[in-house]
Amino acid sequence: ALRERAPDRIEVLDLQPNRGKAEAVRLGMLRAFTVRPDYVGFWDADLATPLSEVSRFLAILDHRPGIDMVFGSRVKLLGRLIQRKAYRHYYGRALATAISLILNVEVYDTQCGAKIFRVRPGLEEVFRTPFLSHWLFDVEIVARYRDILRAESRRVSDSVYEVPLREWRDVGQSKVRLHDAVLAYVDLARIYLRYPRTGKKRKHPLTSD
Repeated sequence: ALRERAPDRIEVLDLQPNRGKAEAVRLGMLRAFTVRPDYVGFWDADLATPLSEVSRFLAILDHRPGIDMVFGSRVKLLGRLIQRKAYRHYYGRALATAISLILNVEVYDTQCGAKIFRVRPGLEEVFRTPFLSHWLFDVEIVARYRDILRAESRRVSDSVYEVPLREWRDVGQSKVRLHDAVLAYVDLARIYLRYPRTGKKRKHPLTSD
């Protein structure tokens, strides 16, 4: 329906059969690169992060040329409307701590589904091959980009910016089951083995299993 209202601005990439969110994001990003934009990004379809936050992300990229990635971060602060189920919050914080240790990067929230990137050399390669993880592909994005930055003698902390969101609502109906929680940590272990923090003794980061 949205495409019919604005066919010159909206395109639908219909993946059949369903390949999961990680692959949908990856192929959507690759398709976006073909129109040679200045910025690309992805956003949760349920709009847990409202579209009003997009302008804040773009302002950071516009005014800080050294920043290549802007991520939303669900930090519950005074004056912010962050509505998240308690069990998902505490599970998320435990997972975030593990992710920070694996990546050796002090990132607060890799799993927020609001991300915008500056199109620059090397970025397209981050999405070139399928991700190892169906659950934590956002972590792989950071790990792959970290390796690209390392080759340029740059750091993730100087190139990635986390924005504390003004508003986020847990509007989805999904629940974190024990099975899902275990799979997430299994995927995190696989990411650790494929993308070691030191960059030594590993396969090429963009090869797939």
